[in-house]
Amino acid sequence: MTGYLTTHVLDTARGCPAQGLKIELFRITGGRHDLLETLITNADGRTDKQILSAERFETGTYELVFHAGDYLTATGTPPEDPRFLDIIPLRFGMSEQSHYHVPLLLSPFGYSTYRGS
Repeated sequence: MTGYLTTHVLDTARGCPAQGLKIELFRITGGRHDLLETLITNADGRTDKQILSAERFETGTYELVFHAGDYLTATGTPPEDPRFLDIIPLRFGMSEQSHYHVPLLLSPFGYSTYRGS
């Protein structure tokens, strides 16, 4: 099996997919953060393509950066100053050639993630 990476963002406060949320993918090597991809979630809270395709997949350490603050503002969530959740970085490792699915469950005051399928 060839590896690849996907995500899915659900707005648990509103009970719907998080449409229009910006996501960045970085590969972490030593002290370097190399930006590999920038995508926006669609109406299903997913990206229109794999975040990291099989052709570009390598094992290693990665970071997904979810721009939650901009999304929350766009959906009319009243802002605090500063907003409790703004940028959510998730650093994780991919150690095998496999499908990695890293979803985000989001609300204005909390989030969770896991390795999905």
